[in-house]
Amino acid sequence: MLNSQPITSSFRAAAQSGKFLITAEVCPPKGGNPAHMIQMAQLLKDRVHAVNITDGSRAVMRMSSLAASVILHQQGIEPICQVACRDRNVIGLQADLMGAQALGIRNILALTGDPVKAGDHPNARGVFELESVRLLALIRKLNAGLDFNEKPLTDGATDLFVGAAVDPQCGSWSGLQRRFERKLVAGAQFFQSQLISDFDRLEKFMTQVATGCDKPILAGIFLLKSAKNAQFINRCVPGVQIPDHIIERLERASDPLHEGIVIAAEQVRLARELCQGVHMMAVKREDLIPKILDLAGIAPLRNSNRSRERSRPDPLNNAAESPQIHSSI
Repeated sequence: MLNSQPITSSFRAAAQSGKFLITAEVCPPKGGNPAHMIQMAQLLKDRVHAVNITDGSRAVMRMSSLAASVILHQQGIEPICQVACRDRNVIGLQADLMGAQALGIRNILALTGDPVKAGDHPNARGVFELESVRLLALIRKLNAGLDFNEKPLTDGATDLFVGAAVDPQCGSWSGLQRRFERKLVAGAQFFQSQLISDFDRLEKFMTQVATGCDKPILAGIFLLKSAKNAQFINRCVPGVQIPDHIIERLERASDPLHEGIVIAAEQVRLARELCQGVHMMAVKREDLIPKILDLAGIAPLRNSNRSRERSRPDPLNNAAESPQIHSSI
């Protein structure tokens, strides 16, 4: 039986109270066994405000983000459920969003989705009836008790806390400004950035575009596991350029993975001076996120009143993994 008690979102409460937000990305399983996903998410339980569940990132087929979010919710882990427009028409999107409401999922990240040809089913047919701005507007209607056609929802409105993606390193500054403003108007309550490699650009975005918007911006922090990993990103990820000095640090390091952790911690500290949160990405090594946060001086949430204290780094001896890059905006 579904719990009829009101569902509270600690992520929403933290966002609205102005706390420094920490989220982390976890991929759903490629199969029916969620054990590894649960294990990774449990390691993050006291370190992040919410775990972000990808929806067919890079157009690679995985378990439904909604199903994976419900599984984590049942484990006492607050999810942010990504919803991409690529795979569903407006009927399917509304059905999943109302289902999320009924199943206790309150946080949604609205995305357009990566092109089908980028993934592992390149002959599948993309839908894209909506894109992220129109999806945000749809969720605003559902929260107001109306469907896409502005007909009343006879069995109750949704209460979804919806965010959007943003790319401060976008090549078109005017295009970035216009799309950010459209997402604000459409109802975005928080913003999660793509991988940030240029913190001067992030500062410019915060001071010239996002200033005064009164919505949390979470900077995307990616764990680089080696120089080869960084070079792959430069080669294959549009809009991202890992600086040469970072690649050289990874090349010189006797333990490149440890150096990557140090670099990520430095970036968390930089982001903390510029915006209201970080979104951690450590693909296949989510277990290292607590170490990054410790090194950055971010205390566990249960000790959030001491969050500005500096923690000692732990010894690290771990093997590197290959990266995956996530959904378009």
